[in-house]
Formats: sequence, C-alpha cells, structure tokens
Amino acid sequence: MDAHAGDGRPASGRAMSERPGLIHDRDVWSAFERWRRERRRCVLATVTGTRGFTPRKAGAHMLIAVGGESVGTVGGGAIEHRVREEAAALLERGGTCELHHHLTQDLGMCCGGEMTVFLEVVESAPRLFVFGAGYIAKPLAAVAAGCGFAVTVVDARAEWASPERFPTSTVWLREPDQVARELETTDTDWAIVVTHDHACDQRVVQELLRRPLRFIGMIGSIAKQRKFALRLRARGFSDDDIARLRSPLGVEIGAQTPEEIAVSVVAELIAARHGASESHGWIPPARAGRALAASGSAGSQREES
Repeated sequence: MDAHAGDGRPASGRAMSERPGLIHDRDVWSAFERWRRERRRCVLATVTGTRGFTPRKAGAHMLIAVGGESVGTVGGGAIEHRVREEAAALLERGGTCELHHHLTQDLGMCCGGEMTVFLEVVESAPRLFVFGAGYIAKPLAAVAAGCGFAVTVVDARAEWASPERFPTSTVWLREPDQVARELETTDTDWAIVVTHDHACDQRVVQELLRRPLRFIGMIGSIAKQRKFALRLRARGFSDDDIARLRSPLGVEIGAQTPEEIAVSVVAELIAARHGASESHGWIPPARAGRALAASGSAGSQREES
C-alpha cells in the first residue's frame, strides 16, 4: 500500500507515524532475519532525523533487496523513490550513504518538512568451509567465527569433527573430498584445506579449483605447494587456475603453535576480505630456489593430525 497520493501527500492527511498499526517495523526485522538466513544482499534504510511535517519520523526502517523487493517504508512518494534509487546504486558498489532532503523544495512533495535517511548495505556472513578438523582447524574455526565468518567444518572422523570441539561452527561428519565434489558454491564463499592426509588435500583442492570461490587456501609448506602445483598442472589445470590456491597460508608473524597459525591464517582471510592482500599462489619452478630460501614460518607450517 502506498500511503501517499500522487503528489506526495499522505493519503489521510496525517503522518503515518500517527496512524498506529499501519506500519510495523517488526515486519522489517522479521524479513531482515529471513533474508540473512537466505543470504540475500539488501540495504537497510533508517530515518535518522526529521524536521517539520514528514510522512515518517526518526527510527523508521525499510529494507530493499537486490531486485527491488522491499519491506517497510520511509514514507512513500518521492522520498521513497529517491531511497530506492540510492539503494540500487549501493547494492552495486557497496558501502553506506546519507540522504538529506527538504521534501517540498528538493522533491516536490507537499509535506514541507525535512528528512535524513541513512542507507547501509547488509551483507550475509561469508561462508567459510574448513576441510579437516585437526589441531589447526579447531582454533582456526573459532577465530574465524569470531571475525564474522559462518564456518562449516568437514571431516569424516567422529572423534575430531564433533560439535563439542567446534561450538561456533556447523560440523559435517563426511568425507572432505566427497563434500568438495558435491558442494555448491558462489564467488562469495571461502575454503581452507587442512586435512590430515595429503592425498585427501589433493582431491579436495582439485574439486575446489573447479568451483567459484572467493578464496581457496591450503595449509602447508612451500615444498608441498610446489608438489601440488605440478600435479595440478599434470591434470590439466592452467597456471591461472593453480594460482587461485593460496599456499603457504597465513600472514608472516613467526607462528609456531596451532593457535598462532590459526591467527596468522585468519589475518590473511581478513586482509583478503578487505582487499588488503596480494595473492601468493603457485610459485613457478624458475622461482622455486629463491622462494624456498626466503620461506619463513608461513612456509614451514606444521601439517595437520
């Protein structure tokens, strides 16, 4: 229902905030939770300030999803049309913005007041799939979850992959390579390979490189990376495909313990999430000697148990 006449006047001549029961912001929050579960990107528009006669007052909310579906309202008419336009632009570029308009002078509405509306893109927590549930995976999953990732841990070993060991993660008690073959991903998903078996790592990596993912990382040394890269090349993967694999994984902080390595790895995830890191995928054979000589703790990461 549009609560305004065509010229922007409230249909009843009264501000909607004065009409109990017409607009329920609880519907906005219900949709907010539902859209987050469905991983839908949307913009949350909040009326942060008003002056004079306006169709809605400070604290009113509206959600606008990709494609234009919306819940709630900031008042209808020209102000809402302006908010929808800016929401569509934000969904393309990301970020936030603030709109301030005199409803009559700027938008031709008859209300006569002024409104300020703050818009922000709401992103779902990025999905992080951790293949392996060993010593490094346990603190890694906890730190990643604390930094805003929706973590799923995959391992077929019941004594390792248990909800008690991963209280902040979803746990799938399945073979990692089988999950990798069946997993449906998007270019917003993340994956880290840290199983207890190199052959399993290889099978998982091969499947992940065939899928859209924002980030693919593998725990291990430069020597392991070199062997994997050459095997992948022999199986028909291009150099560009192989370079998608981040390994060795983690920011250079001299990490030694599983907990320190987990911090190092999640630091690289955060850097990649904010565009602050450079890819260091496959090191071509011609550079291998220099790379091995330069490798530090990130290149000597302990293998999982």
